[in-house]
Amino acid sequence: MIIMKGNSFKKLLLTIPPLMFLQFSIVYAQSDYNYVFENGKEGYNCFRIPAIIKSSNGDLLAFAEARKKDCDDFGDIDLVMKRSSNKGKTWSSLEIIVDNGVNKTGDPAPVLDIYNPEYKNGRIILLYNNSTGSETDVRLGKNVRETFYISSPDNGITWSEPVNITTQVHKPYAPDYKPAYNFKEDWRTVANTPGHAFQFTRGKYKKRIYVAANHSVGPKNDKNDFNNYRSHGFYSDDHGQSWKLTPDIEIPAGNESIATELSDGALLQNIRYQNKNEKHRILAKSTTGGESWDTAYVSKELPEPICQGSMISLKYKKNFYVLFSNPRSQTSRTEMAITTSDDDGASWKYSMLVDKGNSAYSDLAQINKLTIGIIYERGNKGGIVFKTYKLKEILQSKTE
Repeated sequence: MIIMKGNSFKKLLLTIPPLMFLQFSIVYAQSDYNYVFENGKEGYNCFRIPAIIKSSNGDLLAFAEARKKDCDDFGDIDLVMKRSSNKGKTWSSLEIIVDNGVNKTGDPAPVLDIYNPEYKNGRIILLYNNSTGSETDVRLGKNVRETFYISSPDNGITWSEPVNITTQVHKPYAPDYKPAYNFKEDWRTVANTPGHAFQFTRGKYKKRIYVAANHSVGPKNDKNDFNNYRSHGFYSDDHGQSWKLTPDIEIPAGNESIATELSDGALLQNIRYQNKNEKHRILAKSTTGGESWDTAYVSKELPEPICQGSMISLKYKKNFYVLFSNPRSQTSRTEMAITTSDDDGASWKYSMLVDKGNSAYSDLAQINKLTIGIIYERGNKGGIVFKTYKLKEILQSKTE
């Protein structure tokens, strides 16, 4: 296929019959996207569920689920990574980080632990979930979605052997599974954020590593009933040696979540609300680093079509901001936007459109003091792309 740009492309369009115009215009539009993971390339049919962090040497590390057969959520799915050493302009070839055979590895949640005294340049911890069956099997207690992490002391060049932390961060009931699990709480499905985890850098809980998550309780009944889902989190105060669970956020149908710290060291969790009648996000705040929840409510300022979202916090010119990305349409997974709060999530005054078209999961990263990067899916089956914006541009975009 030949892709033409500029005046040559415009002249070609004049000779194309009207019915053919849509096909050529789509090809032209795709050439403008900076693909990190492109479907049908590098041995995989589909890429989904992006996550991104900046390593201690400034490289950007992008992670995703690489799906062998199709875009379905279960099957032969590997965890893969790419690296950019030029602020996301170009990306390395694909590296397979975790391969669970013909089964799924997913929900990547990377975080850079900058306070570990054993590692001068910090250590990356990458949490993920493994599964050997479908979500239906998990919810019926026939299977368990286990939680692991691997770590890297050298900015993602080498990785440790996996560490299974399932019994610390999950309460599954699956007595016939090997190994058997018999937690009375009877959790079934569980998932990390997905997106990045984070580390507190201020306040009483400075150095704590926090991972937003969600789970379901008891067997699956009606496939459209998510009221047995709850958002929660888990954390480590010893650089991943041990982990503790937070209490549930007691709003039914809380699903995929992301969290960040606020200006005073409090925690804000931003939650996909699996309620088809609401189409807004849930926000929950904790002043105890996730050990308890002060408040949880539905935010009417954060619309969604029921989809994952990402969130980061940062200082800019002596002010503190929280940035949130998601598809802001309430009718479809379209209109990827970055929405901003300048009062620790109490209100959301700015919203900048990133992509008017198909868009789904995303993750945010601060590249430097002035620049923000966003990695996001071009819909459920469109691959994963990357864009950068000046923070000043984002903050000048008033909510429409």
